[in-house]
Amino acid sequence: MAEQQITQGALNAIFNDPDHVNDRFPVPVLQCLQIKTLEAKGGAGGPERYRVVFSDIRNYVQCMLATQANSVVHEGKLTRGSIVRIRQYQANSVKGKNILIILDLEVIEELGAPDKIGEPVGLEVRPDAQPTNIGGAGFYGVKQETQEQKPAVSKSLPTRTNNHSSSQGGATIYPIEALSPYAHKWTIKARVTSKSDIRTWHKPSGEGKLFSVNLLDESGEIKATAFNEQCDAFYDLLQEGQVYYISSPCRVNMAKKQFTNLPNDYELTFERDTVVEKAEGESNVPQVRFNFCTIQELQSVDKDATVDIIGVLKEVSEVNQIISKSSGKPYEKRELTLVDDTGYSVRVTVWGKTANNFDAAPESVIALKGTRVSDFGGRSLSLLASGTMAVDPDIPEAHKLKGWYDSSGRNDAFQTHNNLASMGAATGGRQDQILTISEVKEQNIGMEDTAYFTLKATIVYIKQDNFAYPACANEGCNKKVVEVGDGTWRCEKCDVAHPRPQWRYIMTVSVADHTSQLYLSCFDEVARVVMNGKSADELMDMRNNDQDQELTAEFERANCTKFSFRVRAKMDTFGDAQRIRYQVQSVQHMDYKAEAARLAELIQQMSM
Repeated sequence: MAEQQITQGALNAIFNDPDHVNDRFPVPVLQCLQIKTLEAKGGAGGPERYRVVFSDIRNYVQCMLATQANSVVHEGKLTRGSIVRIRQYQANSVKGKNILIILDLEVIEELGAPDKIGEPVGLEVRPDAQPTNIGGAGFYGVKQETQEQKPAVSKSLPTRTNNHSSSQGGATIYPIEALSPYAHKWTIKARVTSKSDIRTWHKPSGEGKLFSVNLLDESGEIKATAFNEQCDAFYDLLQEGQVYYISSPCRVNMAKKQFTNLPNDYELTFERDTVVEKAEGESNVPQVRFNFCTIQELQSVDKDATVDIIGVLKEVSEVNQIISKSSGKPYEKRELTLVDDTGYSVRVTVWGKTANNFDAAPESVIALKGTRVSDFGGRSLSLLASGTMAVDPDIPEAHKLKGWYDSSGRNDAFQTHNNLASMGAATGGRQDQILTISEVKEQNIGMEDTAYFTLKATIVYIKQDNFAYPACANEGCNKKVVEVGDGTWRCEKCDVAHPRPQWRYIMTVSVADHTSQLYLSCFDEVARVVMNGKSADELMDMRNNDQDQELTAEFERANCTKFSFRVRAKMDTFGDAQRIRYQVQSVQHMDYKAEAARLAELIQQMSM
């Protein structure tokens, strides 16, 4: 019977008796009472997260599945009522709540949502209990490394032992997945998968320098940044591909998503007493972790999102050099065309050294980590400076693609993402709901979750003050630049000064249909269409050269024009108030023939 399999009292021992839990319950067996999908916080393309409630009949506790354990949900094995064996776990107490992070589990009985067994109650943790660093049998996350395995380290290295450690003691190895601002006295063992150059900044308040690394272990990835003194101390020590022990004190902050492509809610900042030491054993630390998006799925990924992609190399262009219009700085780039077994192709741009040193043969399998999605040509990709590329990697996804291409893919015809907005469901893309403005308001679209819809409306007003901002002229940056005293414009992100900025639209327009009026935000690519192809640079030149009549004429020419807008609705906070922001993702001039056909079909359906 299922009831006899469950290890009653295991949850209480995990949280209230951590010193003896491995003796009493080496592999806990629990019942799943609930599964809930959480919204991905890594942006589009980020990993799914699942919150689960497990019971041992006496107690229940809230749990979080680590991303590497998601397969039991994706394959339909873990359902409400299932009996599971917990192989690897990490117990935490966060803001008074007991959270069990599940890193590995096995479903031993799929019951399909039966009545819960027993009457479990919420677990209460003793005030003196410290439910951290607890794991099932063989859990790497609490592995004790003896002095023979790990060289002697500074006395400042925090250590913690349990009854299974050697007589010499050792440091408890945390999984990256378990790091949070509430975890203390931890050590991780991780591989440096990416390392940036040292960057400097100069501001009125001071100047400084920094570099960052991406760290990887079996459970996940996290970004770590070193500033000033720590930059000097760790830059030469930390090398790409090497494995290190990194120990607190090391600050754990919320991740700044605009500066990282990793699917982690947190990031690290090295401090004065942070201990970093090279590790000898590397066999149990992975080389790289991918979270692949198929090429077809790119059409449902937002512009500027960061994704990992894998495909067969179909075409390779020669290296081309482009010159920045404002700075005159040259950039080398090479374009690759990748295909996969979804029947789609995509163009990927690689830059600088990666472009010059690229020598993979056509029909190789290319895996790219950290590419930015652009809507140029429907969908295209650009490898970020922090991104990495692997040719014919030894991973299951690469072997699968190679087998498909050799057996049938070589002769297939592939679709592109051109004209994505108009293709809709006919090409397998996402077809947004067509709404009127009154329907958008009445249904509170975007109030709870980010939503997308299509709006057919006429521009009735364009705000002409602050319609553009000065941006960095470097390819792919687009950050705001600040004018300094010598007449140049400085970008803090790129640490470079430009003789003039590249102006980019940040436009607010008022649109109306037969039901109501709505304000929409339009960024550069969209606003160019609205302004009949005129760039923000051209309009700012008119303003700066006192060509007010010509400038006014351009805005009047854009007024009273009807478009089909693809809009994202999302709740934003402005000061102390919340309101829904409507941002245009893409825009098209009205196809009146297609619109007439759609309306005729609606009339026919209503008359049936």
